[in-house]
Amino acid sequence: MSDKYESLRLKNQLCFPLYAVSNLITRRYKPLLDELDLTYTQYIVMMVLWEEAPVNEKFLCEALCLKTNTVTPLLKKLEQKGYITRKKDSEDERRLLIALTESGLELREKALCVPQTIAREFHLTQDEAAGLYSVLYKILDEERKKDNENSL
Repeated sequence: MSDKYESLRLKNQLCFPLYAVSNLITRRYKPLLDELDLTYTQYIVMMVLWEEAPVNEKFLCEALCLKTNTVTPLLKKLEQKGYITRKKDSEDERRLLIALTESGLELREKALCVPQTIAREFHLTQDEAAGLYSVLYKILDEERKKDNENSL
């Protein structure tokens, strides 16, 4: 392949290893989350709620870099499972507040083993993990800044 097309080689694409590792990580989460009766996206919603509840849907969308049309069905399913409630905000009835139920709080205890199990799977040193977090969050933060500038 000539140098002209070097940038089109798969091994030279940033997107490919990110995509492949993302899929790998999600597959590793699956058996652990199956035991909790959660999908990966339901799990990340629950993590935000365990940290911040009650929150509104907009907050969840921003925290997870997801669109409303993705988050709304997740919330409905989590509500059906009895992990959350959705109620109108008394200060602004156009917004729904999402809160944890007792079952949702209990699920947090069952999920404690997930991060440690996943961390053992990938054999990264603390420095390697910190460096990876730093680079990935730099990319996310830059995109959030662009999104905020575009919404003004």
